[in-house]
Amino acid sequence: MTRLWWVRHGPTHVRRMVGWTDVPADLSNTARLQALRTALPDAPVISSDLLRARQTAAVLDRPLLPESAALREFHFGDWENRAFDDIEDPALRRYFETPGAQRAPNGESWNDVTARVSAEVDRLCAPHSDVILVAHMGPILTQWARATGLSPYETLSQKIVPLSITRIDWEDHTYQPVFVNHQPD
Repeated sequence: MTRLWWVRHGPTHVRRMVGWTDVPADLSNTARLQALRTALPDAPVISSDLLRARQTAAVLDRPLLPESAALREFHFGDWENRAFDDIEDPALRRYFETPGAQRAPNGESWNDVTARVSAEVDRLCAPHSDVILVAHMGPILTQWARATGLSPYETLSQKIVPLSITRIDWEDHTYQPVFVNHQPD
């Protein structure tokens, strides 16, 4: 069995569609970070290669595995780093109302990200009994959908706050949801 401990990176305070845009995390809440460290097992950490995830992984005080571009957030293509309200593309509404095959212009769809992240997670399961993955809301949600069987649309209503833990267990090639969006005190 492998226990996947998903950690969403620290807050960025950015109010734009930040997918692959590299922005730093605010890691000033030392009490929250200590509670997070205490709640996690002593296990290796792999993070997205984006700055906000790498910074968060570094403060967990666990052995670091090489970063992975496969754990990046959704690539929003032409909408990247733009305020939601400033985007007049009618496809934006469809992107969130009917997630799945709908791609952001020059970006990724839910299905694209699910395939990318799932391949990386499958690779990590066999050699580890526990692994901490520091990533972004989108990749975590794709894996929660995978474990629960919820549709992408249903899954998008699930909160994944910064510095929260979501746990999914893998056994016999099956993913099982354990808890989502746990915020250790």
